[in-house]
Amino acid sequence: METIVILGGGAGGLELATRLGDTLGAGKRARVLLVDRYPGHFWKPLLHTVASGKCDPRVEELSFPAQAVEHDFEFIQGEVLCLDRAHQTITLAPRNRSGIDGVCRTIAYDKLVLALGAVTNFYSVPGAADHALTLDSVDDAETFRRRFIDACIKAGEQKTQVDVVIVGGGATGVELAAELSNSARALAAYRVHTLNPETDIRISVIERGQHLLPQLHPQQANRAARQLRSLGIEVLTGTAVAQVTADAVIDAAGIAHRADLTLWAAGVEAPQLCATFGLAVNNLRQIVVDSSLCSTNDSQIYALGDCASYVCPIKGAAPPRAQVAHQQAMFLADLLSRRSGTPRPDFRYHDYGSLVSLGPQTAVGVLTGAVTGKSIRVGGATAGLLYQLLYQKHLLNLHGTARVITQALVDWLRAKIVPPVKLY
Repeated sequence: METIVILGGGAGGLELATRLGDTLGAGKRARVLLVDRYPGHFWKPLLHTVASGKCDPRVEELSFPAQAVEHDFEFIQGEVLCLDRAHQTITLAPRNRSGIDGVCRTIAYDKLVLALGAVTNFYSVPGAADHALTLDSVDDAETFRRRFIDACIKAGEQKTQVDVVIVGGGATGVELAAELSNSARALAAYRVHTLNPETDIRISVIERGQHLLPQLHPQQANRAARQLRSLGIEVLTGTAVAQVTADAVIDAAGIAHRADLTLWAAGVEAPQLCATFGLAVNNLRQIVVDSSLCSTNDSQIYALGDCASYVCPIKGAAPPRAQVAHQQAMFLADLLSRRSGTPRPDFRYHDYGSLVSLGPQTAVGVLTGAVTGKSIRVGGATAGLLYQLLYQKHLLNLHGTARVITQALVDWLRAKIVPPVKLY
């Protein structure tokens, strides 16, 4: 059978593996193999909820082996070392993480899909990579959460304040700031720390552009800024970061913003690994693909999501959003299921809008009609509900209706008996 290997189990990679497993795998028409360095999947747009303690990743994480068994694909945990295009193989690091008595593993493929996601782009700002935390993974988010709690406890003992600086006023930065403000209040209510969350915990968002959330209309961006300020969050727009130190973020004007914790959320780029494959890449190391999401260098290699550089003839470059990865995964699921020799269709990205959470019950954003193309601005509780449904739609693509409804009921019951944030 033909072997289709998918590198990366993010939103796009896992949805593609699940769909191909349900079709080609179940019908014994192809061997579908998913490779990821981690044993489970967590939806990356919700990493800010892990960093704030609102979400427990151990509860929400989806097991790759379990998903593979239920949907007729195979899963191998491992870190990719290199790609041999001439022999159509990939090499994985030894299973033993220490490398002692380990043997590198080689996997052959007929078709390869790169779904490696993205990592933080520090834009060569001095000190940023050394002193700023990121939200590239669950481990990163948990590190931030633990350091935030430790900083609050220490400041309470020493009768000082905690300063958190978030660099980047995009969706990640805005959503984390809002959730972190609410978490600080919840932690104080449960006496995890003795600080006054209103005055002793200061959260700042620094954005280079003139508005937060550049993907939204300025009116919506201003609404988000007002909401953050109502939570006591300082919003600094039109402010470029020149340097990051161990205890401060220094802007281009030379002003030092004190920071016990600095979180960098100012941009992304493809992983360094993408530049080692010998494929055409852009200045962000993204794999350059054609209209069928196929590498311009190799007809057996495809790329999707944040690690792919797809330029729509009408809308331009596709943005690094979950909806892009989802649409590309569904496109490739259809394309790779076709018989060999059939014409390749062209992928077309449809922007259905963007929603940004501003706390537990509210959000802001814009919705775009699939047929009319008209945009509608939304906000408040209605937008908050729509935002929550985005994750449910992702789960629906992975599990089906019955399981999603059951899981939603379990989550509702669990919310009634556990604290709203992790307390340790």
